[in-house]
Amino acid sequence: MPVLDTFGRPLRTLRISVTDRCNLRCHYCMPQDAYAWLPREDLLGFDEMVTLADIGASLGLARVRLTGGEPLLRPQLPHLIVQLASRPWLTDLAMTTNGVLLAEAAADLRAAGLQRVTVSLDTLRGDRFARLARLDALPRVLAGIRAARRAGFTALKIDTVVSRGDNDDEILDLLAFARDENAEIRFIEYMDVGGAIGWRPDAVVSRAEILETVTAHYGPVTPLGDPDSSAPAERFQLPDGQVFGIIASTTQPFCSSCDRARLTADGVLLLCLYARHGLDLRRPLRAGASTATLRKMIDAVWQGRADRGAEERLRVDDRGVYIPITALKRDAHLEMHTRGG
Repeated sequence: MPVLDTFGRPLRTLRISVTDRCNLRCHYCMPQDAYAWLPREDLLGFDEMVTLADIGASLGLARVRLTGGEPLLRPQLPHLIVQLASRPWLTDLAMTTNGVLLAEAAADLRAAGLQRVTVSLDTLRGDRFARLARLDALPRVLAGIRAARRAGFTALKIDTVVSRGDNDDEILDLLAFARDENAEIRFIEYMDVGGAIGWRPDAVVSRAEILETVTAHYGPVTPLGDPDSSAPAERFQLPDGQVFGIIASTTQPFCSSCDRARLTADGVLLLCLYARHGLDLRRPLRAGASTATLRKMIDAVWQGRADRGAEERLRVDDRGVYIPITALKRDAHLEMHTRGG
């Protein structure tokens, strides 16, 4: 019997952060020069990650997404994928990457059993990419997208965080690029998780504005029903048949259908992207806690889950920085790159 939280939401999806490190410094995620990194010795081994995922499966978990930081920075990542892909309970195994290292890794990831890849791509302009991500790596990301397609990742997705004055003038160009690459693009509203990003409300390009831009060029779009009501993206179809999505986490949160938990690279279970605290599973796991004990711990926190972080932020009148940067430097778990986005 699946475990349900206080709002009747099941635990179906686990985002596993395999590392908190990243090779980019994107303006909406990791714009600072220095961060509080997780101690290397605290990072979960692959066997530990699989053990915790198996326990989650006994509570209803069926889908896993690998994240970071940048997951391809974790050495021997295909070894973890092989283990997870062999699980009979798993219905979907995906990964989100910035794509910088994807060209070299795509074939091995596919051979290991990875089913789906999402690539983050915010601009098609090289100079702009270098400014927003602080690395001149756009050609490598584009090569990674094409390598993923050649490797057999047919359900390729592209995630674009849209922010005003940065890339909101590229919405149509990115749509056309996704069509050419046979990928489904998802435009994501700029979120105020963490605090190092210096988020401000006027930088948010809303779902309504994105749709206005698209319809002004293509004509009316058709909303698509999705059998997976817990999916974060609302999907639309253009008159020519192209499908794209919008994740309106900031202006139209989807907390009511959220079935996701996040496992940090050092074993902290977070029940909401906005959570201030989580459940430390690494310590009891390494201390020899039984599977039954760990299962009871996860069961208890999920049954008590009442998180609706994005909805609560929406009701804040003077919405500014969520967490002061001084706090982020003391606790790495409070920032986006550690909790897996």
